[in-house]
Amino acid sequence: MRCCETLKDLIPENPMIVRLLCTALLGLMFLAVLRAQGAAGLKKAAFGKTKDGQPVDLYTLTNASGMEVAITNYGGTVVSVKVPDRNGRFADVVLGFDNFDGYLNNTPFFGVIVGRYGNRIAKARFTLDGQEYHLAANDNGNTLHGGLKGFDKRVWKARDVSTKEIPAVELTYLSKDGEEGFPGNLLATVTYSLTPKNELKIDYAATTDKPTVLNLTNHSYFNLAGQGEGDALSHLVMINADGFTPVDSSLIPTSESKGVGGTPFDFRKPTRIGDRIDADDPQIKFGRGYDHNFVLNRKDGGLVLAARVTEPSSGRVLEVLTTQPGLQFYTGNFLDGSVHGKSGKAYPRRAAFCMETQHFPDSPNHPGFPTTVLRPGEHFHSTTVFRFSTVK
Repeated sequence: MRCCETLKDLIPENPMIVRLLCTALLGLMFLAVLRAQGAAGLKKAAFGKTKDGQPVDLYTLTNASGMEVAITNYGGTVVSVKVPDRNGRFADVVLGFDNFDGYLNNTPFFGVIVGRYGNRIAKARFTLDGQEYHLAANDNGNTLHGGLKGFDKRVWKARDVSTKEIPAVELTYLSKDGEEGFPGNLLATVTYSLTPKNELKIDYAATTDKPTVLNLTNHSYFNLAGQGEGDALSHLVMINADGFTPVDSSLIPTSESKGVGGTPFDFRKPTRIGDRIDADDPQIKFGRGYDHNFVLNRKDGGLVLAARVTEPSSGRVLEVLTTQPGLQFYTGNFLDGSVHGKSGKAYPRRAAFCMETQHFPDSPNHPGFPTTVLRPGEHFHSTTVFRFSTVK
């Protein structure tokens, strides 16, 4: 090859050195070709330690298109999601922190697995099979996102379960009987997979040895313009739901389902988040914006398109598919700029949105809602897909 001939000219009296240098150079060129073609894979690196000394790792999944997702086994947290815009420029589209200390010292639930029960349980209690269970009251007298130390603050056991084309990491956590007041030893497994189609697929599974309640979800905050790039109010949102569950002043559902027609909650056609987020509507005022569960349109328990979000300036599109019956649409109303994330960027109010696929909030206290009860011998499983693409 011409590069080797050049080396011979430069070092004519050292043929062995020339051969060694040629071999090394050809190896580097081969790696460059592989990288250009896009090799899918998973990399593991140390991320930090908890306050009691438990090691925490970061798992970076990359697909053949160059999309990259980083996940830590602390809380099963999605740390970053890097996807291209319409011009092929990559940006990280989820809020979070550059290092592990940020996740230890802040509590906005950036990117975490929420459990044992995502969203709220009224008055921090529920009754199951005639027995009342009392939980931690960590949200105005209610239980929010599993209590004081939910699944988001636990170190999960991680295992590489990648295939040739699909990098994947499996996270497992045993929540012991009585943890945060919930009954039963619950074995939870969450698997993150990155497909060749730029899809982050999340599979949830669980079993229990006592009757319990369960509502697992992911709490990633998205800004498709790029994390820290202003607010999310210009994003166009479509939610595949004819109804939503109204709430009281403490954001607990009132047991009814209300049609979205003629309300600020009608996203059946693409609508800017900012168009009606400050509408003179009691529900909007209770949530300080959108913080509500939408009743998804579905005919069976399979994957259904729950939402589609488009960011006009970048052309990035996020589609959310799920097997779950509900979708909590939250617009970062409680962010206030005091939290500084990646690259020191401040996260002001409404800097992002969440699409939390789920069962309904406070379901254990609402017999008419889809059940969240899991019993011994049963196997819970649900799937959510975050699919990324672009438009011109």
